[in-house]
Amino acid sequence: TLEGEGFGLEELRSIQDWYVKYGLQSTQGVSEVASVGGYIKEYQVDVDPDAMRAYDVSLGNIMEAVRKANIDVGAKTIDFNGVEYVVRGIGFVKTLGDLEQVVVKVKDNVPIYLKSVAKVSLGPALRRGALNKEGAEVVGGVVVVRYGENPMAAIQRVKDKIKQIEPGLPTKTLSDGTVSKVKIVPFYDRTKLINETLGTLSEALTQEILITVIVILLFLMHFRSSMVVSFTLPMAVLVAFIFMKVFRVDANIMSLAGIAIAIGTIVDMGIIMCENILKHLDEAPEEENPLSTVYKASSEVGSAILTAISTTIVSFLAVFTMTGAEGKLFKPLAFTKTFALLASVIIALFIVPALAHLFFVKRKKSQKREMKRSLKVAVILAGAFVGWKVHWILGAGVLFYGLYIFTQSKVPQQWKDFVSRYVNWIAVAVVLLFLTKEWMPLGFGKGYILNLFFVGACVFGLIWSFFKFIDAYPKLLMRSLDNKAQFWSIPIVIFVLGITIWLGFAAVISPITSPLEKIGLKKEAIHKVWPIKQISQAFPGLGKEFMPPLDEGSYLYMPTTMPHASIAEALDVLAKQNIRISQIPEVDTVVGKIGRADSPLDPAPISMIETIINYVPEYGEKDPETGKRKRLWRDHIKTPDDIWDEIVKAGQIPGSTAAPKLQPIAARIVMLQSGMRAPMGVKILGQNLQEIEDV
Repeated sequence: TLEGEGFGLEELRSIQDWYVKYGLQSTQGVSEVASVGGYIKEYQVDVDPDAMRAYDVSLGNIMEAVRKANIDVGAKTIDFNGVEYVVRGIGFVKTLGDLEQVVVKVKDNVPIYLKSVAKVSLGPALRRGALNKEGAEVVGGVVVVRYGENPMAAIQRVKDKIKQIEPGLPTKTLSDGTVSKVKIVPFYDRTKLINETLGTLSEALTQEILITVIVILLFLMHFRSSMVVSFTLPMAVLVAFIFMKVFRVDANIMSLAGIAIAIGTIVDMGIIMCENILKHLDEAPEEENPLSTVYKASSEVGSAILTAISTTIVSFLAVFTMTGAEGKLFKPLAFTKTFALLASVIIALFIVPALAHLFFVKRKKSQKREMKRSLKVAVILAGAFVGWKVHWILGAGVLFYGLYIFTQSKVPQQWKDFVSRYVNWIAVAVVLLFLTKEWMPLGFGKGYILNLFFVGACVFGLIWSFFKFIDAYPKLLMRSLDNKAQFWSIPIVIFVLGITIWLGFAAVISPITSPLEKIGLKKEAIHKVWPIKQISQAFPGLGKEFMPPLDEGSYLYMPTTMPHASIAEALDVLAKQNIRISQIPEVDTVVGKIGRADSPLDPAPISMIETIINYVPEYGEKDPETGKRKRLWRDHIKTPDDIWDEIVKAGQIPGSTAAPKLQPIAARIVMLQSGMRAPMGVKILGQNLQEIEDV
């Protein structure tokens, strides 16, 4: 929106149309800038019928004279004193006086001016759209990004262009002596949602890596091998980012999700390689060259690792052939998962064996002393860097490992195994502290300690159950082998229950009910039988949707007025709704539009209201002194759905209908895919156009 104290709607609209619009439209990646709201200034000629009759002037004479008056014409050239001059007639109307002096007709060599037969004034043009911000009418614009352009980059370029434009916007001195300047205030910015979404997914990716590291540490209980396997995780992710840069895959929610999905497989490759190398090193005779042992162990499982990854990569090739919305949605996921898996293969086959040879192989004392000295320096420097750039908890953990390396040679042989396990548990504790700091599953209001206990209970409870299952597995396996017939019932029940939940009970029993229908029993009668009816209601089948809803941090409130309502009546309804909605404490900004913007992309009627409502996040920014985040929502507001309920109550104005629950991006996607700007649409198919029209 364009805002400036003391400026009228017609002035702001002129600034938008003749200055801001063209400035923003020149930005790379922008397809269109559509103006909306305010009044377009125009010269209005109100004819006087009596004067026209007296001067014998027709309406056609006036229209033709006005049309010809507002043009520049060329009159070729003239030669004068050996110089050629270009002759041009300047007729662009700049003031009311210019238009009043237009000659309509010449009668008896006497010119009849427009002011003699009509009144010329400035007035607003007919409008079919308006913009309202929190109850006050405003002027604004809508920037449309070009098809195929990166929205994040395009919006950033628009912001840079706004910074260039703003110094040149007009100023006005008010009656009290203060100087008012027009400013551009964004009311809907998708970069906030994009950054929040990517930030959330990046946090989830970090948390997934940390949880995986904890699982590796607890299951392997071998600190050095755990570190080697854990090292493959961030390395594979970083290599995937390099591939994304090379193949120009943008970071979005689907591309980062592809990396998140691949993390489990990345770890598997490292664990298989490490376990096999450790096994061969333990079983190898002392005189055997450790390098050849590592080579032999790596070669043994290398082909299996490559085959396992190849099957997963090949299975995703079909995704690359997708087109339309499905292709745009899932191709980034297929790309990044493939990149991450390729990175895991490269690391598992080439980097892990080298690290294993570095950390696992026993060396001569002179080599060991030299390597330890270099390793200590490297670890201490790495710990300082991680603590400075990433987080102090991780930095402290790396420094502690450096201290462990420094003191390891001084630990008695009988205590080394205990110390190794102790260091392993210290590493688990450090990662758990950092995981809690990143995750905070109970919310910031519950405090760090309570969240730490909850995360620890979840992680250790799950790991404990896995260990219990591992202990019980031999007995379960023996019982299942001894009682094959009984244990066959378990997969059968799982299969039947799974397919019933997926397709629904009615679809599962259709092979039984179809023959009964052929012998005369009606389908409705069969499904009204009490057991069948109850089970069908309990298992209707899984619902289907194109993609899960995204919490955009804003709502699109779209009620409608009566179809015959005037623009003044629709504006009155919109203003009242915006005032009431803006009074909700959780609501940040409310900007509503009726009708259409100056764009062929927005053929909306006056009765159609579109209000973008941005609400504040549940928690504010972290307090620099206490480190806590203040909750910004009221106590009874638990979820965004509660905010929507408040909006619905506030928006109940006589003369308007109810509105479906919509979000800006989700609603636009539905409109673009279906070609319908309504919450519900019906498509009618027929043999010919006449049949369809009759229906």
